[in-house]
Amino acid sequence: MAIVGKKFPSVSIDAMSEMGDDLKINVFEEAVSKGKKVLLFWYPKDFTFVCPTELHAFQAALPDFEKRNTIVIGASCDTNEVHFAWLNTPKDNGGIEGVTYPILADTHRQLSNILGIVEQEVEYDEEGNEIFSGSNVTFRATYLIDETGKVFHESVNDMPVGRNVKEYLRLIDAYAHVQKHGEVCPANWEEGKEAMNANRTGVAEYLSAN
Repeated sequence: MAIVGKKFPSVSIDAMSEMGDDLKINVFEEAVSKGKKVLLFWYPKDFTFVCPTELHAFQAALPDFEKRNTIVIGASCDTNEVHFAWLNTPKDNGGIEGVTYPILADTHRQLSNILGIVEQEVEYDEEGNEIFSGSNVTFRATYLIDETGKVFHESVNDMPVGRNVKEYLRLIDAYAHVQKHGEVCPANWEEGKEAMNANRTGVAEYLSAN
């Protein structure tokens, strides 16, 4: 279900802090009440393989997100207890020790089902009984949410494919440029490059120069 251009669902979900505190986080309210952008990234499961590389990559880029007035929040369907165990597992043993941003524990699939990112299929047998298939965990979905709670980017990777963290920084820069200047950002735009006016003259001038 595509939600770009719409308000992010206002749902409070259990979460774990780096210090082991049980939290309740409403991603929509985090954006609106704090006047910040939010990057929410979902990963399939704790104590797996591609996942810790992504959590560490987002942690390494945390100062870059903070410079852009952006909160980073991780999320999976694991419990808070499993999150905390993983947070206390050293990096050189496959853990995420050193990660400081909060991680949602959507154990009931409340938010992830609203977003439609759970790998789960339901069929029915001849007697009408439900037959479930799939891993029942989330794909690698990513949402960028602005200060009003509106989603300005969403993407979903299959489970074996890790994300490029730098691309989300670029997208935040582009959206911030649009917010500030009212221009639009062409293909491969990066901070400091030329944008253009959203009209026939603007695109003609841009294409003639590029």
